[in-house]
Amino acid sequence: MGSREVSNQDWQGKHVTVAGLGVSGIPAARVLHGLGAVVTVVNDGDDERSRTQAAELEAQGIAVRLGDGATLPESTELIVTAPGWQPDKPLFAAAAEAGVPVWGDVELAWRLRGPGAAPWLAVTGTNGKTTTVRMLASILQAAGLRTAAVGNIGVSLLDAVLGDEEYDVLAVELSSYQLHWAPSLRAHSAAVLNLAPDHLDWHGSMAAYVADKGRVYEGNRVACVYNAADPATEDLVREADVEEGCRAIGFTLNTPGPSQLGVVDGILVDRAFVANRQKQAQELAEVKDIDPPAPHNVANALAAAALARAFGVEPAAVRDGLRAFRPDPHRIEHVANIDGVAYVDDSKATNTHAAEASLASYDPIVWIAGGLAKGATFDELVTGAAGRLRGAVLIGRDRELIREALTRHAPEVPVVDLDRTDTGAMSEAVREAARLARPGDTVLMAPACASMDMFVNYNKRGEAFADAVRALAAESA
Repeated sequence: MGSREVSNQDWQGKHVTVAGLGVSGIPAARVLHGLGAVVTVVNDGDDERSRTQAAELEAQGIAVRLGDGATLPESTELIVTAPGWQPDKPLFAAAAEAGVPVWGDVELAWRLRGPGAAPWLAVTGTNGKTTTVRMLASILQAAGLRTAAVGNIGVSLLDAVLGDEEYDVLAVELSSYQLHWAPSLRAHSAAVLNLAPDHLDWHGSMAAYVADKGRVYEGNRVACVYNAADPATEDLVREADVEEGCRAIGFTLNTPGPSQLGVVDGILVDRAFVANRQKQAQELAEVKDIDPPAPHNVANALAAAALARAFGVEPAAVRDGLRAFRPDPHRIEHVANIDGVAYVDDSKATNTHAAEASLASYDPIVWIAGGLAKGATFDELVTGAAGRLRGAVLIGRDRELIREALTRHAPEVPVVDLDRTDTGAMSEAVREAARLARPGDTVLMAPACASMDMFVNYNKRGEAFADAVRALAAESA
C-alpha cells in the first residue's frame, strides 16, 4: 500500500518521544513528523555522529535532546523506542509512572498498516532467523507472490508498510528485543525456530527472554510453527492465545507425524497441509535442494516451508524456492579445499547454540573458536562435540573458558591457545589448524562467541578467516 493511504488524523499534534537515534529511531521520527505528530528524539550519546544526525532532524522541524535518554519530555503521550533500549531504562520507568505507553518500531509499523495490508509471516528464535526468512521469501517469490524479507533482517518494516510498493505477504524476521516492544502484533502465522540462552543481560532472565520470543504466536490466525526437537517452542504454542482454528505445526528432521513437516529418505515431506494427514504425505523437495544441506539448515528449510504452506503455497514453489536460495556469507560457508582439507566459515555462530549446530554438521573437525563469551559456558557444547574433534585452535579474549571445558571433557584433543587478540591472529589460527588437520578433515571456524574483542563484527571476522585460507591456498598451489 502507498503512504498516501495512511491516515494522519490520529497523529496530528500528538506528542511522541522517540528513544534513540539510529536505523530505527530516525525513520520512526521522520514518519511520525510527517503524520503531524510533535516529535522529540532523546538519545544517550552526544558524539559527532549523533550531532550530525540531530542537525539533519532539527532542520526538518524535529526536536532532539542529546546526552539525555533518561528524562521523559514534558507532554509525552507515547514513546517509540529503538529495539535495543533495555526495559530497565529510567525513561521507561518514568513512562510507566506517567501511564505513557511504549512501542517499538515494529509496533509502530503494525499500527500504521492500512486496510488490506499484506499479512505477516513471522520468524523468531535464537539462531537461524535470517536464513529462514530469506528461504521463506524465496519460496513465496517462486509462488509468484509479491513479497520481501523485512524486519530485523535489514529492510525496515516502516519502509515496507509505508512505501509505494504493494505486497501480497511479508516474510518478517523479529528479534526478542523487537517482540518485547510489540504488544499488539498479530501475525498470519509464525515460527519459533529454537530457544537457547542469549541476550540474558538485556532480558534479565531466561524466562523473560523466552516469554518475549513467545509473543510472536499471540493472535496467530492459521499456524504456530514449532521445533519438535525443542520442547520449549511447543510449550510456547500451548500457552499462546491464538485465533479459533489456528493450528500447531511441528517440524522435525525425522519422519513426521500428523500435523508435522519432516524428512523421509532424503525427501522433505508435509503431513500438515494435506487432505488426509493421518495417512498421506506430500513431497516438497529433496535435502540436496538445500544449500548447504547441514542439519540445522534443513530445519530452517522445513520451518520456512511450513510457513509458506500455511499461506497456501503449492509444493512445487517450495522446491523451486529452496533451489534458488543462496545463504548469506559467513553461515557455514565453504571457503576452499586445501590438500584434502575443507575450510568452512561459520563466523555467524556467535553463541554456543549456533556453534553446536555447526559442529554437528562435520566430522572430524579442527575447530577454531573463541572471542567474547557474553556470559556463556561451554561444557555442554564441548561434551557434545568431543568425539568429532581432531583438534582446537583458540583465539580471543575469553578463549580460556573454552580451553577449560576442553580440558574437562575432551582432554585427549590437542589444543593450540593463541595468546594474541590482534586481527592478525586469524592468519596464525588458520595455519595452526592446517597443521593439525589431516586429509578428509574440516577446519571449521564456529567461534561460539561474539567478535567485538578483535573485529568490528562477525562479517569482518569471517572475511579475515577467508582471506587467511586463500593465502594458505596460494602457498600450497
